[in-house]
Amino acid sequence: MLLAATALEVGLASPAAVLQPKPLLTLERTARRLPRTGDPIWDLRLEIPGEPDRHFEAVSGRADRQNANRDRMGSEAPLPIGRYRIGAIEALGRQDPKELGPIWIGIEPEFSTGRRVLGIHLDPSAGLNWNSGTAGCIGLVRSSDMRLLADLVRRSGADTLLVAQ
Repeated sequence: MLLAATALEVGLASPAAVLQPKPLLTLERTARRLPRTGDPIWDLRLEIPGEPDRHFEAVSGRADRQNANRDRMGSEAPLPIGRYRIGAIEALGRQDPKELGPIWIGIEPEFSTGRRVLGIHLDPSAGLNWNSGTAGCIGLVRSSDMRLLADLVRRSGADTLLVAQ
């Protein structure tokens, strides 16, 4: 009994609390493409324990840069494979590029890469014209999805993104 009281006093979590599943974002490329521009469609899946998974169609990189060096800054390739920490969710204003949409969710790689200033944002040109795709971020295809994702990430406390392929 003394041992249990000591563990609680020093703030150690119970084994049940440690094993609680956490919300998780995962990005995976699908076999589908946007019809007009040929951009590969990526599936951004949000798993919140106790809730159904939510899927958001996204683009990452440019259609013709999918096989470029994913660790090189300026390559316009998709995000490198790995684990990212989800950062601040910020409203964008008139001074920000329209191509980023109204919301920015920062992501930071938890591994060594040459890539910087990465995030999740709306791609208002997705499937429409030469500007379809991203310079390497995750660009959601639908505006309503961007707002929903930001609200869900904020509410759930999701703090990890895994880029699977």
